Amino acid sequence: MPRLHAELATTVNSHLAAVPPAQIRAFDEEISAVPGLVKLTLGEPDFAVPDHVKKAAIESIQNDDSHYSPSKGKIELRKAISKYLEQSRHVYYDPEAEIVVTIGATEAVTATTFAMLNPGDKVIIPTPAFSLYFPSVSLTGAEPIKVNTADDGFLLSAERLEEVLAKEGPAVKAVLLNYPNNPTGRSYTEEELKALAKVIEDHHIYAIVDEIYSSLMYDQPFHSLATLLPEQTILISGLSKSHAMTGYRLGYVAGPGEFISTMSKMHSFMVTCPNDTAQAAAIEALENGNDDPQEFKRAYRQRRDKLASAMRKMGFEIALPDGAFYIFAKIPAQFGKDDLAFARKLAHEAKVGVIPGNAFGPGGEGYIRLSYAAADSVIDTAIERLQNFMNNLG
Repeated sequence: MPRLHAELATTVNSHLAAVPPAQIRAFDEEISAVPGLVKLTLGEPDFAVPDHVKKAAIESIQNDDSHYSPSKGKIELRKAISKYLEQSRHVYYDPEAEIVVTIGATEAVTATTFAMLNPGDKVIIPTPAFSLYFPSVSLTGAEPIKVNTADDGFLLSAERLEEVLAKEGPAVKAVLLNYPNNPTGRSYTEEELKALAKVIEDHHIYAIVDEIYSSLMYDQPFHSLATLLPEQTILISGLSKSHAMTGYRLGYVAGPGEFISTMSKMHSFMVTCPNDTAQAAAIEALENGNDDPQEFKRAYRQRRDKLASAMRKMGFEIALPDGAFYIFAKIPAQFGKDDLAFARKLAHEAKVGVIPGNAFGPGGEGYIRLSYAAADSVIDTAIERLQNFMNNLG
């Protein structure tokens, strides 16, 4: 096994070396060795990809659809994305110039930040938030401004945004919003988004919106900032959650053509192009699978209600999620805000795997995230074990 020459040990990107590993994955790997562990850790749908979507992927392989696609993605897929966004967001995006197909929403976020930001710039990120947003900003040399929303129902208000913009000054180039949110499941009403849009418009900044969970809303309709402010919004989404296609790694970015031309350049440097088979599946999902997420949503809502009700009876404080498939729960008072210690104890003693809230930035301390994108039998077992654990907690 080769060992790195000692003289090369410090030859490394210092910015990357300063960034900690992805905390969600790191903790999941840490506890996965616990025998008999029931995992509610990752946002991984337990459903199978719909059969008609799998068939399209198989046919793509059988038809030798195995060559480089256009860097922005197949035009047939970009047209399908454009049609879907026009129907759902009421905004027309030109498939030729305003849409890029990416390797999941994660690559979409990274290509967007690297195309947009310069050293010294700032991006406002309401927290708790998906932890990969932070390095996606900081590795560009820009600074993520983490705004703790725990005392505001885990939502960024227009008033709070105004305050942060006044404090941080003209170096702020964008606000990055994820709704429904990972890890809290909270989302914005149309009126809340209108108020935010007014502030964003007045300050001439970008809105980067990650709407990957938009098809999974339960008690209120989904509203998009792109509908209200398309000229300043960079919309990011994909099919990982809507069609249980996490492993296909299929996402996209839509926005004004002037920005997309720059972002698509960064995208082509990173990945060359998306793969053909995933694109064939995505075309089928968007053209003939609009009803597919409805089955998933019904199941997720039942699981949400079951898990939230059980945990509240155990004494957990929970803000009922509007969408996505996560419960964000406050840990027992005796642990203070040490959610890492609580999550480790829960894994080793109750054999239930969750993610500590500190992984999601300020406001996450003292909470745990549980994913109910797991089979009903797994959730039932987790509830039983969690109840026994709480009963015996001294």
